[in-house]
Amino acid sequence: MFGIISTAIETEISPLREKLAHPEAGAYVSFEGWVRNHNDGKPVEKLAYEAFASLAQKEGEQIIQEALNRFQIKKAECIHRVGPLAIGEMAVWVGVTSAHREEAFQACRYIIDEVKIRLPIWKKEYYADGTAEWVNCQACSRHIHHSPETMASEREAKEDYYSRQVLLPEVGESGQKRLSNSRVLVIGAGGLGCPALLYLAGAGVGTLGICDPDRLQINNLHRQTLYEANDIGQPKAELAARKLRALNPFIRVLDYAYALSPQNAEALLSQYDWILDCTDNFNTKFLINDTAVLLKKPLIQASIYQYEGQLQLWHPHQKTACLRCHWPEIPDEQCVGTCAEVGVLGGVPGVLGTLQALETVKHIVGLPSPLSHQMLLMDLLTYQTLPIQRQKNEDCPLCSASPTITRIDPSHYAKTPQPHEPFNIDLSTFSAEAFHQTFFPYEWVDLRHQAEYPSKEAFSKETNYFLFCHQGFRSSAMVKTLRMQGVNNVFSVFEGHSAVLKLKKTLRENKKGQFAL
Repeated sequence: MFGIISTAIETEISPLREKLAHPEAGAYVSFEGWVRNHNDGKPVEKLAYEAFASLAQKEGEQIIQEALNRFQIKKAECIHRVGPLAIGEMAVWVGVTSAHREEAFQACRYIIDEVKIRLPIWKKEYYADGTAEWVNCQACSRHIHHSPETMASEREAKEDYYSRQVLLPEVGESGQKRLSNSRVLVIGAGGLGCPALLYLAGAGVGTLGICDPDRLQINNLHRQTLYEANDIGQPKAELAARKLRALNPFIRVLDYAYALSPQNAEALLSQYDWILDCTDNFNTKFLINDTAVLLKKPLIQASIYQYEGQLQLWHPHQKTACLRCHWPEIPDEQCVGTCAEVGVLGGVPGVLGTLQALETVKHIVGLPSPLSHQMLLMDLLTYQTLPIQRQKNEDCPLCSASPTITRIDPSHYAKTPQPHEPFNIDLSTFSAEAFHQTFFPYEWVDLRHQAEYPSKEAFSKETNYFLFCHQGFRSSAMVKTLRMQGVNNVFSVFEGHSAVLKLKKTLRENKKGQFAL
């Protein structure tokens, strides 16, 4: 499972791969860490690893066992080399087999991240100028081979970190221990997720998971307060994880920089005790709701619209209503505008995300909550709150005694208009010349800020019209309506405004066509 060796790892890989073979495995993922010739801009000639071997072996075996328990994998192996290594030699190798590749990817990343953080292995780099120094040993300072004085100091620091919270009689030492033993997954690291993550980390939730596929954009920063302008372009999940580890060194933070999907939802949610839905679209919200109910995982959901927000809870051990109790079918995405379409004031998701964290902490430590039977509606302009009684639907297709939804069916959670429909045009499939030759003459119709959609009389039969909105949902619905009315020279731009901007740039570079934007 785990080993420390002083000889070349390359000679060990072939037998280890054979050892990983399993008749039910359809995926094999490996990681190799090599010695490079530089570090922080300094030329490196060689390096050496030293280890507290017995402790490293024990901790490494524990990491492998954790991966086997937490992920749906078949087998896992890891070896770490010690002693002197030359440039280009392999320092660490991880191999994982599983039925599906997603679980193998997750487990492989988990193992290498934990090995880097937890193993008492020291690296000494020898530089071209003749100097040498120990590097990347911050994690080793937290290991149990330290002196009793250091261990006592760390315990005191941890106790002091939570001291104001533990003073509350409803929390106390027992409540703090429950928080430390809890595992919470936050799906969405945006306007709702940022404040939720900050307060969950500060409260001392032992393991925090962050799932978000997006990279930070400049228009996120006014409400997503975990990030900085220098972070633009980087994956939000990874950024958030780094900030939270710096905020609280006494917790574990895991990041999943990919989209939640019907293929991976059950594997991911099954690893956690509590789920927070901090997303902004119906398909993902219903996927989270359905998966949480099927897995019997407590779920706290929040949504916002301009200055309003709502907060609700589903709990498997309480008679709470799920989303399907009130909406058996997933609503059309275009029925409510997103932040990109209708705008958002940063403090609104900040308030709701904070309440999500508060609600989670309350339940973990055993404080009472009215959300067991109510949905909370808030107007952040007037500060009016309206608690609404939520009745469980005895005929709910998901959580009733006789459900019709008993598994996650990927076909139920389509996220975007399908490009293969004849009126949804994927601009990325055209070169500038091909687009111009195929559709000229053409006009562009921007629906992003129009209060009323154009009627069929607004379209000439002599021109092709390309309608676009922010993401392609509303334009697709509008084109479908127009085509039913006999207007066949209208098209919807798949993926909306961003796709138009890309083609606009291409057309201008090739001096083909003019845009009416």
